[in-house]
Amino acid sequence: MAANPTILVSADVAAESLSAEDAAPGATILHAKDAAQFEHHLPQAEIVAGAVPAALLARADRLEWVHSWAAGPDHQLYDAFISHGAILTSSAGNGAIPLAEHAMMLMLMLSRNATRWIDSQRQKRWDRFTHGELNGQTLGIIGAGHSGKDLALKAKAFHMRVLGLRRTNQPAENFDHFYARDQLHAMLGRCDFVVVTAPLTPETRGMIDAAALAAMKPSAFIICFSRGGIIDDAALLEALASGAIAGAGLDAHGIEPLPSDSPFWDAPNTIITPHNGATTDATRERGLGIFIENLRRYVTGQDTLINLVDKRAGYLRILRRFS
Repeated sequence: MAANPTILVSADVAAESLSAEDAAPGATILHAKDAAQFEHHLPQAEIVAGAVPAALLARADRLEWVHSWAAGPDHQLYDAFISHGAILTSSAGNGAIPLAEHAMMLMLMLSRNATRWIDSQRQKRWDRFTHGELNGQTLGIIGAGHSGKDLALKAKAFHMRVLGLRRTNQPAENFDHFYARDQLHAMLGRCDFVVVTAPLTPETRGMIDAAALAAMKPSAFIICFSRGGIIDDAALLEALASGAIAGAGLDAHGIEPLPSDSPFWDAPNTIITPHNGATTDATRERGLGIFIENLRRYVTGQDTLINLVDKRAGYLRILRRFS
């Protein structure tokens, strides 16, 4: 750990938006405008703000720390990097607010069949119909991290009952009850809406399979904004086509970008958004803030970094919201 590290910043972040002088006055900051520049500068870097592809890890001779601009750094967790000595931090929490807003939007749209109004407007057709409301409905949140907690807060403002499923028994505000991992099906059967906010890890991959979807009410909706792969795509398509569940709101997908021939585009009562729920200026600013604070801690030799990831588990080792 050097007091004056060389930091390589990926092209994801504009050079003018990252000012690290106050946090690390002696640092050398290299901005890679493209993949070729990134590869050229990588051997010099002690810190990478971005992602190190598996094909380039062997060139990272001085690498000590990678900070992922993503909240869920699953793409960085390949075998060679897990075994590498570098630490990994993420931007978890930066998009919690807009992701929770996105989930509320999707719940409102699905419960009110809002796409019917949009279609009617395009056809200049006056179409009044009876629809649902969120008041009194039960929401099940899979994962009680930053976005899950913010979603619970917002759901309570809509007078919803909030259930949660998480790895630990720690209580959290705005949740009426928590279920253990082995009680997933029991929770699903009580929900009118299920929102997946958990990260993609070996433990969560495929956890919403055919059996889990069968445990849901036929009137229930499922929403996913964290990562594709947690819901089994084939099982979800079958559940939507058969009417086993009422519909879905999908911002995260098993394959991204979603191919034009994907059956999800035409799936019944399904709203597709292009993994875009947290793409706000404020999300970017919060992510930059997390990195700058961690950089200050790193160069001053502090042991505790924000959003330090347990590379083998794929989860945050230290859960601390940056504000």
